[in-house]
Amino acid sequence: MTDSAGSTPAGPADTDNGVSDDNDAEATASDLNRRRNWLRWTALGTSVVVLAVAGAGWWFYKKLDGNITTDTTAAAELRTYEKERPTPIVLDAKNILLIGSDSRSGEGNDKYGRDDSGSQRSDTTILLHLAADRQSATAVSIPRDLMVDIPSCRKPDGTRTTDQFAQFNWAFQFGGTACTIRTIEKLTGIRVDHHMVVDFSGFKGIVDAVDGVEVCLKEPVDDIQAQLKLPAGTQTLDGEQALGFVRARHGIGDGSDTQRMERQQRFLGALFKKVRSNGVLLNPTRLYPVLDAATKSITTDPGLASLTGLYDLARSMQSVPVEKVQFMTVPRQPYSADRNRDELVQPDAENLFERLREDGPVSVKTPGGADAGPTGGPSTTADAGPTARSAPTAGSTPTAGPTATAGSTPNPGPTFEGSNAAAGLCE
Repeated sequence: MTDSAGSTPAGPADTDNGVSDDNDAEATASDLNRRRNWLRWTALGTSVVVLAVAGAGWWFYKKLDGNITTDTTAAAELRTYEKERPTPIVLDAKNILLIGSDSRSGEGNDKYGRDDSGSQRSDTTILLHLAADRQSATAVSIPRDLMVDIPSCRKPDGTRTTDQFAQFNWAFQFGGTACTIRTIEKLTGIRVDHHMVVDFSGFKGIVDAVDGVEVCLKEPVDDIQAQLKLPAGTQTLDGEQALGFVRARHGIGDGSDTQRMERQQRFLGALFKKVRSNGVLLNPTRLYPVLDAATKSITTDPGLASLTGLYDLARSMQSVPVEKVQFMTVPRQPYSADRNRDELVQPDAENLFERLREDGPVSVKTPGGADAGPTGGPSTTADAGPTARSAPTAGSTPTAGPTATAGSTPNPGPTFEGSNAAAGLCE
């Protein structure tokens, strides 16, 4: 039998096509769902990773920032004497006082001597001048035995000292950082913008964080007081050995404070050079331990008491060529009334202070070596200024620079004996 006219029987092929379309739609929907779920989980995972990294970064930042000790006491004392402090001449230049404290208080410091009720003295004091153009840095050591005028200062117990003429490192013992800064400013006429105090443990930590510093010794060293025993030759000092090396006064050289300061200067230059050459400042994995050691070790003014403040300072130093990071000792000679003390050599010392106040160029020449060239900004005048004379003892020995004439390059200023970071300790 046949169907009625016009009717078309439903064949098997039609039925199969309908089932196939339904399955394809279900498969497509399932794939879309899987892709959507994958995207959701991927987005969630990425968000978790980003938040974890951001959280870790914030944790590291807060940890490092919290390591820093702020010296609010010194800041308050200095505000009291603001009217007597020098006025900055070149605003973009910065003067930072670096103090190495020999306090035996604090974790790990008692091994270097008895803790005398927390008393402390400035074992090392360096005035660091950063030129306004950040193309040079001049570090000037102030001898701890230099005889100076120390103003009346507030002692830790709230009493005050009287004005007195005494050796320089007594200022830190009497009234801490504020007293030292006021003494420096009275001596030099230079405004101190910031300060940092580093103790023994902090210094060791920084050296260890950069995997030590290489030194070259012509003779073996055996200094019981500095807890240092080293063979002759080239070697890399760890933090403990480095501390002994910069503190040693017996069993190395002639035992003078002059040689000790020169050794400190050259070591700091070598440390700066290694940090720069190893790319520490640009490598987060190497930078963190250095920052951790540094921030744990320092007490500083409120202006630098943050990771941001210290980073800005480090970035400023990063732009300074290593050969323009120069070290010297203020011109001095044995004190006429006591050969175991020092006094300034004038007008040499004042010539140096004037250059730093005005951000003028300063040249440093290693003893028997080549002139490193002037550092600092261009001289503001074309005349030669005061003529420097040679210091009568070893140390910073200024010589007069050439006199400028009309249309010529301004006078580069006096040249002082010293060193620069490019030389390191083995050159």
